[in-house]
Amino acid sequence: MRKFAQGFVNFLKNEDGPTAVEYAVMLALIIVVCITAITTLGSNANNTFSYVGSKIGSTGS
Repeated sequence: MRKFAQGFVNFLKNEDGPTAVEYAVMLALIIVVCITAITTLGSNANNTFSYVGSKIGSTGS
């Protein structure tokens, strides 16, 4: 257990740990933005296709 604690302290003192955390946070933010953009685009595309489909359907009958 002492070896684990010492390894954890060394990890916190090491400069690579914060850099990895920063990259992970940036990646998470990029993923959230991408999911939001894709959801919004999909919703807008669905609304557009539904609108066009209803106009075409009413014209054909």
